[in-house]
Amino acid sequence: MSLLTVTTANHVTTLTLDRPDSMNALGADGDGAEFEAACNAINADTDVRCVILTGAGRAFSAGGDVKAMRERTGNFGGAPIDIANGYRTNIHRILRGLYGLQVPLIAAINGPAIGLGCDLACLADIRIASDRAKFGVTFLKLGIIPGDGGTWILPRVIGEARAAELFYTGDVIDAATAAEWGLVSRVIESDRLMDEAGAMAAKIAAMPPHSLRQTKNLLRQGRSISYDTALEMAANTQALMHHTEDHIEGIDALLEKRAGVFKGR
Repeated sequence: MSLLTVTTANHVTTLTLDRPDSMNALGADGDGAEFEAACNAINADTDVRCVILTGAGRAFSAGGDVKAMRERTGNFGGAPIDIANGYRTNIHRILRGLYGLQVPLIAAINGPAIGLGCDLACLADIRIASDRAKFGVTFLKLGIIPGDGGTWILPRVIGEARAAELFYTGDVIDAATAAEWGLVSRVIESDRLMDEAGAMAAKIAAMPPHSLRQTKNLLRQGRSISYDTALEMAANTQALMHHTEDHIEGIDALLEKRAGVFKGR
């Protein structure tokens, strides 16, 4: 059963987790390959400048398929080595695909984002939430650990102490608390969430596409490099940007007091 619905318009691709009957549960065979293919296609399409990730129905994603865990089927069946390989070759490909996106990613979190679902949201550059959203990393309640790299992801978003609190207690927090903790940047009425996400994506997509992708790359690299290395990368990247037509267009637009029209040249 397919996981994603993919639509593209006006330089923005929307990825919708589309299993509403199971609260967009993840981990079926082929989920990783489908996500990976969608993300690779986005990276290869220079016309795409921003991505929105959201969920169909009342949930963003309830995470791993608990029924499959109980029945020990699919990704959660077989000997320990089989399960480990299932994570590597399926679930982890979902996360690697999102993490490897070269354009900005907005998570429009329309409902509960639990476990793996919360980790998917946390891989976004920007997270906005419906007032119906909830967040939890409830792995320990199921007698398992964050098997999708969540202990690396979540502390980078909300800090180690608050991440530890959520991991160790299994608590689920509401959207207002998520905003207070910095897990999301804003909370929107549920019927306005996608309009807000679309407006934000449109604003991002209006930026020069080469500079946009390079800025995301510098933000990502900045997590693990020294300041000296960051400055060297900035100098080299900036030199390239100075030689683009979009740079000249940006200058002209500023001096002429109009909006820039950037074409990726």
